[in-house]
Amino acid sequence: MGRDHDGGPPHHIGERPDLGSSPNIRRQIKALRVEWQLLIGTAMFFAITVSIYFFWSGEVSGSVMLFFTVLLGILPGSYLAFWSRRMQPRPEDRPDGTYADGTGAVGAFPDSSIWPFILGAGAAFSAVSLVFGYWTLVLGLTMVVSAVVGVILESRRGGTV
Repeated sequence: MGRDHDGGPPHHIGERPDLGSSPNIRRQIKALRVEWQLLIGTAMFFAITVSIYFFWSGEVSGSVMLFFTVLLGILPGSYLAFWSRRMQPRPEDRPDGTYADGTGAVGAFPDSSIWPFILGAGAAFSAVSLVFGYWTLVLGLTMVVSAVVGVILESRRGGTV
């Protein structure tokens, strides 16, 4: 058990304290959610950079690549902004959060498997087909499909296939 942020009644570990009673705490919690702000800020920086670069150099290919860099910041940044407004504050977002508040079930991790290696080798053979010809594409796609099927069967059975 721990004390609430305003010295109120104690709360149990894992139970969220009521944050609505103090607007100062609310302001601190919003200030601590910087993941999406960092990504959107990066996107804004590269948006300014791409506009200056395009009008200064007139080069299209570099501008397109910089535009995709802008998308690299906007896409995950907007996703994180969407969810940060709908989530409860995480223990690391709260000024009164403790290590005990963040503990819990971590999750289940799969056993070791050969299928990710085969999937990577199949992707490599597929990419090499641009240089060596279609026969490596056939080999690569066969490896990719067999790896996907192997992962699906392995995950359903719960063991090695």
